[in-house]
Amino acid sequence: MAVRYLLLPLALLALAATSAAVAQLEIGFYSKTCPDAEKIVREEMAKIIAAAPSLAGPLLRLHFHDCFVRGCDASVLLESTECNVAEKDAKPNKSLRGFGSVERVKAKLEAACPGIVSCADVLTLMSRDAVVLAKGPFWPVALGRRDGRVSSDTEASDELPPASGDVPLLAKIFASKGLDLKDLVVLSGAHTLGTAHCPSFADRLYNSTGENGAYGLVDPSLDSEYADKLRLKCKSVDDRAMLSEMDPGSYKTFDTSYYRHVAKRRGLFRSDAALLFDDTTRDYVQRIATGKFDGEFFKDFSASMIKMGDVGVLTRAEGEIRKKCYAPN
Repeated sequence: MAVRYLLLPLALLALAATSAAVAQLEIGFYSKTCPDAEKIVREEMAKIIAAAPSLAGPLLRLHFHDCFVRGCDASVLLESTECNVAEKDAKPNKSLRGFGSVERVKAKLEAACPGIVSCADVLTLMSRDAVVLAKGPFWPVALGRRDGRVSSDTEASDELPPASGDVPLLAKIFASKGLDLKDLVVLSGAHTLGTAHCPSFADRLYNSTGENGAYGLVDPSLDSEYADKLRLKCKSVDDRAMLSEMDPGSYKTFDTSYYRHVAKRRGLFRSDAALLFDDTTRDYVQRIATGKFDGEFFKDFSASMIKMGDVGVLTRAEGEIRKKCYAPN
């Protein structure tokens, strides 16, 4: 699969270098120990996405869910044990996918450079390449993350941004990770990729409360015509069989159509709809929704992903380099 890498503004290279310096990460970290690391990831990702284009969204989501709990340390990849319930088995993570793809890429790297490239770096690179392969922007990834040894379902349940959150709550969670309000509205644009199970949004279709206190109504912040279409798919709050596209008609392509849906009150989650109830986030949504600033969004998304990729990383003597991403050494 041929991939056209978009030209990267020099400002993004500077941001990557500055952000990496703070996190003790480096562009080209594996240049001597595993010089083909990024090439191996890129080529294997091309095969994965060619075979299953719908995996781009889930792989990007894996990286998000990893970084928001204990930082970007691949703790989301660890399996539960008899003595511990891991992050991946927390309720918000039950629908995560792509673990097998991560193991596949890691195995390729282990064959080429045993014990060198961390699972945390693998997941970070895979999320970037997933966006590129979905026709989104390229950004430089500073490397040198190490893998954590701890994974807790309780921490995942407490720290992940909820799909039902409003902007004040989401902004507080983002701020705790060193991310600001602009990062919040920009990274929400990742919802241009992927699908969601009914229980993550069906409360908007059946369990909202009206102004007169009536219960069981459709969320008034959701476009009524769109709500009718969603109710045809999701028959109840507990319907786990059906999936809905987060960016209808474009869920396999990284673009700005997500913002056009949100601007029309057709965002799937309450957290999407909430972006219209804050001046800062609403202004950004409406600007990008015009379709005139795709390049600006791509640049902003790249910058926010660089920032998020540095959250709480382990470096140097911290953590370890796992041989298998699903278990500590």
